Amino acid sequence: MSSGVTPSFLFQTANNVLFESGSTSKLGDIMKNLGCKNVLIVTDHGVQQLGILENGIKSLKEAQIKFSIFNQVLPDPHEKVVLSALDHAKTEKVDGVIGFGGGSPMDVAKLVSYLLNSKQQISEIYGVGKCEGKRLPLCQVPTTAGTGSEVTPISIITTGENEKKGVVSSVLLPDWAVLDGDLTLGIPSHITAATGIDAMVHAIEAYTSKFKKNVISDSLSIQALKLLGSNLQIVCNDGKNREARANMLLGSMLAGMAFANAPVAAVHALAYPIGAHFHVPHGLSNSIVLPHVLEFNSPIAITSYLELYPFIFPDSIDKRDLTKLTKTEIMKNMINDFKILPKSMKIPTTLREVGIQKNDLEFLANEAMKQQRLLPNNPREVTYKDRS
Repeated sequence: MSSGVTPSFLFQTANNVLFESGSTSKLGDIMKNLGCKNVLIVTDHGVQQLGILENGIKSLKEAQIKFSIFNQVLPDPHEKVVLSALDHAKTEKVDGVIGFGGGSPMDVAKLVSYLLNSKQQISEIYGVGKCEGKRLPLCQVPTTAGTGSEVTPISIITTGENEKKGVVSSVLLPDWAVLDGDLTLGIPSHITAATGIDAMVHAIEAYTSKFKKNVISDSLSIQALKLLGSNLQIVCNDGKNREARANMLLGSMLAGMAFANAPVAAVHALAYPIGAHFHVPHGLSNSIVLPHVLEFNSPIAITSYLELYPFIFPDSIDKRDLTKLTKTEIMKNMINDFKILPKSMKIPTTLREVGIQKNDLEFLANEAMKQQRLLPNNPREVTYKDRS
């Protein structure tokens, strides 16, 4: 980075962040201090069945805050789910919203908190900066270390049959993000692996984003990758390691802060259709696509990628003498490490392994080219001829 004048930038994030084991026991006080008396908890069946809502619910009861639970959120939530949650919230006359779960419940919670307080229809707010007015109080509680949705102004929703659309507005940034690493202790290793790589992708794409990247997002990306790179394999091998779990959750949030201000690009553009049409989990889609995008972008972004390499794979760097290698050779090592990493954690690495055949590729490539909110952020231009 040059020592010249720092380019101007705008950086926005959540109003408050609480990072503490057991911090869901403070939800009642948090919502009470926001003026809430009756809140909606947006979650999914899986989270509710795990029992990890209980400390938060106890806290709400102790603060004498009424609550209701909407647990119908599914992965890649459809617009119909948002509207169903909205109807539920209106019936219960809630005055605040808690998103409790992975990215899908938190994305739904954002839109419900806004639409409850707005005359706009959901169809009017897809895109960037379309929200007008304010939302109800919103607290986000992530239960996976991956999406970073607790600190982003973005909600991704499935519309029609299988098209994903985004609502992007600073209004969606929450009042509080509550990070309780203990909530992630029971996550299976294959989900931990995919969501962990997802968080890495957020940091990498933010660091190399063509527009809006800045000194704060760069610093957050680096710190995120330090935490993620040194803890991912630990939590996959020992899911009960509280320190490593907390570090992963913090790393995921820092990556979320980064990409909320320096937008993601081609990895996500290619991954979205895979999730939407073949119902592959988002983090896994990103993990499969990542090495190929790194290779495509490397002629333009090699210097930035190599700046990040030591933070992502510290053990790999320590075992190799890279001093005699060219940048191109080191870049090949980095790409190869990203091919080895998911294999070592026993998650799929190819499209074929998730049920996608060769005759599906043209369709997926054409669908990816529709992601014009994302593709312009890529460091290397992606044209129609590059699509496959």
